[in-house]
Amino acid sequence: MMILRTDENRFQNLPDYPYSPNYLQFGEARMHYVDENRGSGDTVLMLHGEPSWSFLYRKMIPIVNDEGHRVVAPDLIGFGKSDKFADRDDYTYQMHVDSIVSLIENLDLNNITLMCQDWGGLIGLRVAAEYPDRFSRIVAANTFLPTGDEKVPAAFKAWLKFSQVTPFFPVGKLVSKGCATKLSKEVIKAYDAPFPDKSYKAGARHFPALVPITPDNPASEANREAWKVLHEWKKPFLTAFSDKDPITRGGDKILRRRIPGAKGQAHFTIEGGGHFLQEDKGEELAEVIVNFIRSS
Repeated sequence: MMILRTDENRFQNLPDYPYSPNYLQFGEARMHYVDENRGSGDTVLMLHGEPSWSFLYRKMIPIVNDEGHRVVAPDLIGFGKSDKFADRDDYTYQMHVDSIVSLIENLDLNNITLMCQDWGGLIGLRVAAEYPDRFSRIVAANTFLPTGDEKVPAAFKAWLKFSQVTPFFPVGKLVSKGCATKLSKEVIKAYDAPFPDKSYKAGARHFPALVPITPDNPASEANREAWKVLHEWKKPFLTAFSDKDPITRGGDKILRRRIPGAKGQAHFTIEGGGHFLQEDKGEELAEVIVNFIRSS
């Protein structure tokens, strides 16, 4: 297994990202995570998706911290300051799930409020279903837990095809296109920072192909088992989807209908937010989380 590590110099002077790095070992790879304010409040676990990293949560972390809550925001293997596998075949859905379980167990996280978006939900909802005693509540934003038994949105099919055939994979520009607001050159550069060249992008390239879109996908059965737990999930469950994401549009209604803990919650639609609503409306989303913890 060939492992690549992005030079720390590429992460110098990032806008609004003053957080000290923390690392733990996951097998042969080093995983980076932000860990801010180890206070007496709840622990908010913020999981990013494709092709972003913990930088995505920089607007939200201080707002949640100011309420006395601890924020843990890891970089998935293959992203951000975490190590990258050079071989696409080393990336699996189960590996990503296992890496987050390892993080939770190594830091002994409990009373977790899960904030999950995009692949953060595909991973986080699985982990919450498999280790429910460690979680107190869930906030789901622009995400889902597919089993391959559902109809695949046309927007995702287009994204999947593009990600696998395009000769270029400009991460910063892709994040920018997934936002409803215009990103500065500095912010786009920050999303490009983890990837000095295309050899570092194997994980980002491969992520869309790991989504279970057929019933016989290697992750489908484990996700079905997770849904059995979620169908009985009575802990507080909140959806906070944006109004301008074609890929996950309507997924919030399905989650509300299928998960008992969503009943009676003050679900939000974040207006003016694209797929990466943390960029477009991060402060508003952070307030949603803070108020949800207060009220549940």
